[in-house]
Amino acid sequence: MSLPRVSIQTEDFDLSVEIATLRRENKGVGAVCSFVGTVRDRNDGDPVSSMELEHYPGMTEKSIEAMVDEAFRRFDIFGARVIHRVGLLQPLDQIVLVAVTSAHRGQSFQACEFLMDYLKTQAPFWKKEQTPQGARWVDARVSDDAALARWGITAANA
Repeated sequence: MSLPRVSIQTEDFDLSVEIATLRRENKGVGAVCSFVGTVRDRNDGDPVSSMELEHYPGMTEKSIEAMVDEAFRRFDIFGARVIHRVGLLQPLDQIVLVAVTSAHRGQSFQACEFLMDYLKTQAPFWKKEQTPQGARWVDARVSDDAALARWGITAANA
């Protein structure tokens, strides 16, 4: 069963199922690198009770697909899978999965990090946290822009 490269969804995902499916795509896979991001219960020193994510359907997927294409151009990888959840999420909920396969670990690690750096700064998501002081929108950080700059992509989000 082949999965799409990019999924934006409200439902949770099963890491083991996603990795197993990605590995089945190519018998030459010697490395799988994955990153799972979760909702934290604190941000900028304040407690966070929930996070709500919004996106622009169609535009978000197209933007991430373009970056997956770029990862395939830059790195010697076999497969990539990006899942990003939207909707209301609680601390400890899984929010994002980036998984990459290749023949050797170096290319998988680099492509996974490249895709995550892109998602943190350029993917069109809007995040709102609920704190004791009320709701607040979350912006990209200067450090996230700097991480993306390592790949020759300039961002000015923070």
